[in-house]
Amino acid sequence: MNIEEPFRRYKDDVYRLALSYTKNPQEAEDVCQSVFLKLLEQEQITPGKEKAWLMQAAANRCRDLLRSGWWRKTAPLEEVQAVVPPKDTAVYQAVMALPPKYRVVIYLRYYEMMTTLEIGKLLHISQTAVTTRLSRAKQMLKQELKEESV
Repeated sequence: MNIEEPFRRYKDDVYRLALSYTKNPQEAEDVCQSVFLKLLEQEQITPGKEKAWLMQAAANRCRDLLRSGWWRKTAPLEEVQAVVPPKDTAVYQAVMALPPKYRVVIYLRYYEMMTTLEIGKLLHISQTAVTTRLSRAKQMLKQELKEESV
């Protein structure tokens, strides 16, 4: 399989999704690398569905990583940087402080502009669960930002 075109087109998207899960640039790079290596092993992916496959593989890899015992015993070497919004904004800091299940739906909805149906399929949860998580995440953000402005 030719990996050059999908890599060129989707590497930043896969990296940003991984970064939203891990909050660690090095871990996000490792996830990105493993996802594209996994793509090499695939014999056939439906044309036009590469991004969906890559995002699904990245989400799965990140969830596996976050569940691992090794991950829970490590601390990030540095804060999130690079392709994401500046970390000095209150909104960005509030989003990154959310638990992973809320942070990822916010990322997919507002940064990747995915629909709730697409997010549900990607995360293997119902569309209702996606809207519930979005609603709860927005409430948490609203509360956090309200407390900071006082």
